[in-house]
Amino acid sequence: MITDALMFLQSWYASCCNDDWEHSYGVTIDTLDNPGWHVKIDLVDTPLTGALLDPSKVERTEDDWIHVWSDGIRFEGACGPLNLGELSEAFRDFIDNAVPVTD
Repeated sequence: MITDALMFLQSWYASCCNDDWEHSYGVTIDTLDNPGWHVKIDLVDTPLTGALLDPSKVERTEDDWIHVWSDGIRFEGACGPLNLGELSEAFRDFIDNAVPVTD
């Protein structure tokens, strides 16, 4: 699952790179001190611009948890130290279920 989730994230990022987008936007993966991960994925100038996701929290144990949300500008997630693959899967689910925003 981890490899598939990472491959998916890499492919999505590569699909957004158009010699312009990657100069202003991108994907940030950082660590948290509790411990855990924080991921930010820019949605601006992608087909996901404006796609919203209400905050979702799953808290199994102190080290096994995931929170995800999107404000339409950025998809964000935070998770426990061994849940990064699950967070990537949550991003894939977000893409699969996102409602396109039309003007």
